[in-house]
Amino acid sequence: MFRISRKEEEFYDLFIEAAEKSLEAAKLLEDLMSNYVDVTKKIDDIEKIEHECDKHVHRILQKLNASFITPIDREDIYLIAKELDTITDSIEATAHRFKMYNVTSVRDDAKAMSKLITQCTSELRDLMSQMKSMKENKVLKQKIIEVNRLEDDGDRIFRTAVSKLFIAQEDATEVLKWKEIYEHLESTLDACEDVANIVEGVVMKHA
Repeated sequence: MFRISRKEEEFYDLFIEAAEKSLEAAKLLEDLMSNYVDVTKKIDDIEKIEHECDKHVHRILQKLNASFITPIDREDIYLIAKELDTITDSIEATAHRFKMYNVTSVRDDAKAMSKLITQCTSELRDLMSQMKSMKENKVLKQKIIEVNRLEDDGDRIFRTAVSKLFIAQEDATEVLKWKEIYEHLESTLDACEDVANIVEGVVMKHA
C-alpha cells in the first residue's frame, strides 16, 4: 500500500482555506443584510472574496491534476472543491440581486436565512479541519448533522417567506424579486449541505 505523505495531506489544508473564504463571504453577506448601508461597497467586497475563492479552488484542481497519490478519492476532492466554490458563487449572486433589483430594505426572513448561511459555513470550516482524522471522529459526524439541521431550518424559513409573498398579494415586481432572492439564499444553503453530504460519503468509505 502507498503511504500518504504530508504533501498529499495538503489537500485538507486547502479545503480549510477554501471553507474560510466561504465563511468570510457569508459574514459579509450577513452584514450587508443586517446593516443595509454602503451597499455597493459591500457587494464589491463580496465579489473580491469570490474571485479569491475561484483562484483558490483552481489551485486545488491544479494540485489534483499533478498528484499521483491523494488522501481520498480524486472525484471526492474535485466535488468538495467545486461545491465550496459554489457556496461562494451563490453568496455573490445573492448579494448582486440587492443592487440589480434596487432593494431599499431587507426583509426579516432573508436576514434569518443569511444568518443560517454564516452558521453553515462556520460548521463547514470546522468540518474541513476534522477531515485529517476522519476515522472514528465524532466531532466530524456532529458537524455533518448540524449542517443538515441548519439547512432544514433554512427550508422552513424559505417556504414560509415565499408563502407570505403570495398571501400578502404584494406588488408583482416585489414578489418576483424577493422570490428570486429567497431562492438564491436557499440554493446557498443547499450547496452547504451538499459539501457536508460529500464528506459524509468520504467518511463512510474510510470507516
